[in-house]
Amino acid sequence: MVYHNLKSLIKGIRACKTVADERVLIQQESAAIRASFREEDSYTRHHNIAKLLYIHMLGSPAHFGQIECLKLVASPRFTDKRLGYLGIMLLLDENQEVLTLVTNSLKNDLNHSNMYVVGLGLCTFANIASEEMSRDLANEIEKLLGSSNTYIRKKAALCALRIIKKVPELSDHFIAKAKNLLTDRNHGVLLAAITLVSEMCQQDENSLNEFRNAVPLLVRNMKALVTTGYSPEHDVSGITDPFLQVKVLRLLRLLGRGDVRASETMNDILAQVATNTDSTKNVGNSILYETVLTVLDIEADSGLRVMAINILGRFLSNRDNNIRYVALNTLNKVVSMDTSAVQRHRNIILDCLRDGDISIRRRALELSYALINEQNVRVLVRELLAFLEVADEEFKTGMTTQLSLAAERFAPNKRWHIDTVLRSLKLAGNSVREDILSAFIRLVAHTPELQAYTASKLYTALQADLSQESLTLAAVWVIGEYSEVLLEGGIIDEEQAKNATDKDILDLLLSALDSPYSNHLIRQFVLCAIIKMASRHTTTTPQQARIAEVLAQYTTNPELELQQRAVEYASLFALGDLRVGVLERMPPPELKATVMGTVSENKPVGSTRGGKEGDLLVDDIASPTPQTAVQNSQDLLAEIFGSSTPATSPQPGSSVSPQPQKSSIQDILGLFDAAPNPTSPAPAPAPSTLSLGFSIPQTQTQPLVQTQAPPPAQQPQPTAPRLTSYAAYDKNELKVTLTPQTSAARPGVVNIMARFQVSGTNTVTGLHFQAAVPKTQQLQMLPMSNSDVQPGATETQQMRVVAPPGSNVRLRLRVAFTLAGQAIQDQVDFSGFPPGLTGSP
Repeated sequence: MVYHNLKSLIKGIRACKTVADERVLIQQESAAIRASFREEDSYTRHHNIAKLLYIHMLGSPAHFGQIECLKLVASPRFTDKRLGYLGIMLLLDENQEVLTLVTNSLKNDLNHSNMYVVGLGLCTFANIASEEMSRDLANEIEKLLGSSNTYIRKKAALCALRIIKKVPELSDHFIAKAKNLLTDRNHGVLLAAITLVSEMCQQDENSLNEFRNAVPLLVRNMKALVTTGYSPEHDVSGITDPFLQVKVLRLLRLLGRGDVRASETMNDILAQVATNTDSTKNVGNSILYETVLTVLDIEADSGLRVMAINILGRFLSNRDNNIRYVALNTLNKVVSMDTSAVQRHRNIILDCLRDGDISIRRRALELSYALINEQNVRVLVRELLAFLEVADEEFKTGMTTQLSLAAERFAPNKRWHIDTVLRSLKLAGNSVREDILSAFIRLVAHTPELQAYTASKLYTALQADLSQESLTLAAVWVIGEYSEVLLEGGIIDEEQAKNATDKDILDLLLSALDSPYSNHLIRQFVLCAIIKMASRHTTTTPQQARIAEVLAQYTTNPELELQQRAVEYASLFALGDLRVGVLERMPPPELKATVMGTVSENKPVGSTRGGKEGDLLVDDIASPTPQTAVQNSQDLLAEIFGSSTPATSPQPGSSVSPQPQKSSIQDILGLFDAAPNPTSPAPAPAPSTLSLGFSIPQTQTQPLVQTQAPPPAQQPQPTAPRLTSYAAYDKNELKVTLTPQTSAARPGVVNIMARFQVSGTNTVTGLHFQAAVPKTQQLQMLPMSNSDVQPGATETQQMRVVAPPGSNVRLRLRVAFTLAGQAIQDQVDFSGFPPGLTGSP
């Protein structure tokens, strides 16, 4: 059955009872339409195209009607042209070869006397124009931008937007006409013109400078919108044309960014908008939000910035979760600009942690991390610990990590630091990362004055709860290592010390061994702890026998690791006095920075950076004052290697010479390729948390790996190896090159010198350089020589990567700096080092 018009076809399709019937009907109708096209029947072409477009909308093939649409466009009748252009927009795209046949028809219709025909041509051009068509018809579009008809000017502006997206170099043709459009009184034309100007400013720096002169004009337009009374044509909930206001604010943001003069011009109107806009309705909130973003992005004065942050604070009190989410998300981005202003809203941010919406809680949690500093660390950590008790499981890993990092960075004293981590272990011990647990054990080992207190707290906590894995591991390790402290001083409680016997301690450890929550790792720790106890002279004979019995039981355990440990410990147990030396207390582990890796919230403490790092871990190590760097490294090495004399300069009047101590420290540092330069008048800055490989920084012209130079009289000076530099980043007038150096004696260790140079005439200020490596590799970084890079100067930063021999060194680099008043942040992945750099596996 052939349907004669679209209405009858729709009725026929709707009458189908099954999908198969509908598919058969469409196939039959499509065949009839193709037959009609072959007959060249102009009378039925209009109806056939209409039916074909409906079939296309249902998802069936209709490409065979493209040429027929072109024939309809060539018709003098308006109804035919309208349907033909609609068919072209639906059936063609910019990649179709048939599109070249449309260009001539469009050119004719753009010069038509009927404005509605011109409008059809402009709509079609704005939807399907290709790069070639944009070049061909750019002159016609430019001419129509000056039309006296507002209907045509508006559509021509949108066509110009399509052109500059396809062919950016043609934007110069539209600058003059776009300036004239900004003076138009028609809101539709003005809305299209501002959209066009915004795109031109984003694409071309020259256009941006050109339109900065139009800031006073935009300010007048914005003022007219704000002060205009009721306008029924443009009123939305009592606000005049909020869509146009938002567009103007976004353009002002582009024009004021990095330009003090333009920012000063728009300060007053932004303050007026922020003060007078009604915030009781969503329309007003959208304008206020755009105003806040504009204020925070331009060079506004501090008072205006505080006002913008206060508006976000008011958003947090709104009952609409969408508005609260937007406020929290924005505060996360601006907390680094004005932390004190955001701190004023700390209480309401903490209240958001108890919101029913999980996305609100997540954003409030991220913002809470960023607000932690030395002054409020006690209050905020207390609030976060209270939230940790009721937090969702997905938050706990991130929270325990961030709380530990906050305590490590801002703790007022060691006891508070230990108490904070202990509280985290009690509340979420099953969600603590391994590196956080290791950092806590290192802290206890390096704090001998609090070892009795910590061991007592862990003893009491383990008695109360065996279900938290990390708490159990920490308690078993500390109790096993410092059991004699508990036996001598007792269990230190809040009121008084309670006596503890070796039987009590052993009972507690064995209860952890037999607990239903015990796993293979806990059992390994317990075996190690009880053999440590057995090596102490304070353990009585009955308990020694119990320990021997437990070890004997596990010598036949089906778990290979446990069996091996039990067999080795049982053999040690039988050696008598020899085991005392083998199982003596471990020296304090090496101090190092906790790795600030990607956690569930993706936020390091005190930072606003976000985004996922994939499988990379980021080192974020702060720098102390240069005066204490070398002294701290020498004190640390003296402590690790058992020296009782700190490596400090002698006091006046003292007869003790520090030379032997200094010499021994230098010898030790030489073992780790970090000998200080004897001729250097002052040491360079060093990381606050030291590692042996970087304890003494080198001058910027020396590689990290050094060998001791021979005396000139004995052998000639060796020739320095020729090093190759690799470009890692070259954008935004900043060039970063990496120069690797390896040593055959140390396969897997790659020392990298990063050099920073400016390719333009502007100074790069506040340069912050970060690097990350895959989890299988380790990264250490020294501070940068200078965070400001002058034109013609070269600043440097040294890194060391430890990778498995034979693997490729891959880096993820992130740079953040200010150039000509504009903040820039960028990230690149670098894998350009040659294979085999780490040696043979």
